[in-house]
Amino acid sequence: MRGVAVTGMGLVSAIGNNIVEAHTSLKNGKEGISLPEILKTGLKDLPVGEIKLSNSDISNILQLPDDHSYTRAALIGTLAIKELLSNSGFDNFPEDTGFISGTSIGGIDKTEEHFHNYKDHPEYRKYIQAQHPGFTTEKIAEYFGLKEVVTTISTACSSSANAIMMGARMIESGKLKRVIVGGSDCLTKFTLNGFNSLKILSDQKSKPFDNDRNGLNLGEAAAYIMLEARELIGDKKILGRVSGFGNANDAFHQTASSENGEGAYLAISQAIKKAKLSASEIDFINAHGTGTRNNDLSESVALKRIFGDTVPDFSSTKAFTGHTLGAAGAVEAIFSLLAIQNAEIYPNLNFNSEMAETGLVPVTEFQKKEIRTVLSNSFGFGGNCTSLIFQKDE
Repeated sequence: MRGVAVTGMGLVSAIGNNIVEAHTSLKNGKEGISLPEILKTGLKDLPVGEIKLSNSDISNILQLPDDHSYTRAALIGTLAIKELLSNSGFDNFPEDTGFISGTSIGGIDKTEEHFHNYKDHPEYRKYIQAQHPGFTTEKIAEYFGLKEVVTTISTACSSSANAIMMGARMIESGKLKRVIVGGSDCLTKFTLNGFNSLKILSDQKSKPFDNDRNGLNLGEAAAYIMLEARELIGDKKILGRVSGFGNANDAFHQTASSENGEGAYLAISQAIKKAKLSASEIDFINAHGTGTRNNDLSESVALKRIFGDTVPDFSSTKAFTGHTLGAAGAVEAIFSLLAIQNAEIYPNLNFNSEMAETGLVPVTEFQKKEIRTVLSNSFGFGGNCTSLIFQKDE
């Protein structure tokens, strides 16, 4: 088995409103971390990875009516899939196209904005249902007329990685021949205040895997890829293949990763086994790498358990985009595919000194290198850990 083919991509993030812009930022080491401008918050001094398009800007691009009920997560998700449609070879998505979308907080941006207005302003009550993560998925599907299989996955920061895994499984089992997979999450006061209460947000730009790391920067993004079965591909360009995936839950703690990296270790092991590879065949690792004390140490321990003293080149791209929560797995899937297509490794920004506990050193400069196989990690609260393997089509 050569894996499920990726035939289209779409992305909106703090480092670019499309694939080309984001790729240029990755190559040039141009991060998208800034102070919040569009999000109205009292935590104005905490850096975030914010998309510098207002809801009104995106609504105009999408030509939505003035009375629409799209939340910000639905808006950026629709914008990302609009790009995917433009580069997937279709004028409109075929009727048999499935849609699996991951999100962590869905439309909470609108429910928190209008929470105190529902009683006296019935025009805002349309957003009450946006509290459910599936509302975001349904609004995106509505825009494109997607009706085949439409479902939502919400497993915190592994949500969109799990959407990719589920889509690949459905194609392999013959239940779908074509499916859009990925995720969308926006910045909200709920998440910013929530992560701040956990004391894991940095007041500086994050430093993944650095010995002096002191927390993460939240971000927002939407990213989706098209997966297709082999018999549908024809002469279409294949951007890469999903050849392996694994999911595990170490059930260690509500928000912390286990000290021995058990969930990450199990997910990576499953993904490598599924892809029928040996650990030595992994060329590059797009690490979860949030920049928190707990996560980076746990992931590093897991990597050493898998690879021993020969850990492949690895880096975290979250210092570019911020941690985009439920969208992170799909954002980094696209970055992994770009690395394969262009024979590139994107740097782990802001790194100065190796962790005392493991001594692992990420790639800190942009590199040109032949990449055939990428392991991409996404780990969520509650210990929900997912690893994906992408391979070059050869």
